[in-house]
Amino acid sequence: MEHGERAPRIGDVEFADLFDLEPHGPDTYVGRVAFYPWGKRLFGGQVVAQAMRAALHTVDPERAAHSFHSYFIRPGSPNEPIRFEVERLRDGRSFTTRQVVARQSGGAILNASVSFQVHEEEADVTLAALPDGLPDPMDPSLVDQSWGDLLDRRAVDLPDGNIGYWIRLLADLGDDPILHLCGLTFMSDAAPHRVGRASHPEAKKDMSDRDRFLGASLDHSLWFHRPTRADQWHWFDTRSHGLAGGRGLVTGDVLTADGVHAATMAQQILLRKKRDVT
Repeated sequence: MEHGERAPRIGDVEFADLFDLEPHGPDTYVGRVAFYPWGKRLFGGQVVAQAMRAALHTVDPERAAHSFHSYFIRPGSPNEPIRFEVERLRDGRSFTTRQVVARQSGGAILNASVSFQVHEEEADVTLAALPDGLPDPMDPSLVDQSWGDLLDRRAVDLPDGNIGYWIRLLADLGDDPILHLCGLTFMSDAAPHRVGRASHPEAKKDMSDRDRFLGASLDHSLWFHRPTRADQWHWFDTRSHGLAGGRGLVTGDVLTADGVHAATMAQQILLRKKRDVT
């Protein structure tokens, strides 16, 4: 797409095409963008997932991503492609580290660090588990917060006041483990914000309070424990750790419907009450 040209609607984009990054010189890649339902900003999950894909291009396929840490610097625009610049910080015997800066014409929009590790035969212990009495993701009583024909998301209000989500991608991901890793990274940004907002004393505990606040994602981290398929249901067991200084922290375990602990996520959000709202 040309600079200034409006991106296609996310529902009209093949999900795999978002991760078919075009090389632009040594360790530099350009990714496509899409227009999301909420308007002028890109979905942060797309940017972090594409940054992951850019880093993967520079790493031995036998080394798997185990952690991802990022800062959102500026809102991404759907009106121009994103340039991903990868720096090879370390290639050790067991671990590989990459830094990725995502840029548009206004400057950097994301700074990310990704760490990879060779496979090691060590203890495999799972402590996280699906909550007792968790409803099936297709239970008609659940609130459907899906994104049309791409992201299937069902909210579950938990007894302790927190909010969890069943999420899966409605996309043809095939059997490519890299695409499923990028898919999980993509959908990990679809869970935290309402959870953090719900802890505000003036929140209404549902989507109707969305226009009462100004919010954004400040940073986003993921730890990958086991391979999974992003086109199958995942339970995001998210919880808020409170609010202070206009910031909130949300963490969560990500489990498959079979109870496999696939990942853990954390995100700090910006949350400000609009001054003209009573």
